[in-house]
Amino acid sequence: MRSPAAALLLLAAVGCGSRPAQLVPPVGRAELVDADAAFPRVRFADGLVSENDRCPVTKRKLSIHFPPVYVNGKPIGFC
Repeated sequence: MRSPAAALLLLAAVGCGSRPAQLVPPVGRAELVDADAAFPRVRFADGLVSENDRCPVTKRKLSIHFPPVYVNGKPIGFC
């Protein structure tokens, strides 16, 4: 007889999604979209522009030296 916890764990694992995490290697340099802005967005080497304009952790300017994290296919920049 199966335990309810095992069935719940299996259901949670299947329900979490089928798209695996993927590390995307950098293919070029990032650049600031509007360097004169107080909080400029970053255009990454793949041509996508960051969804955020400030660091989600410290609320400072984004840095071009950190690779983005893609959430639902959209880049999130960091500082």
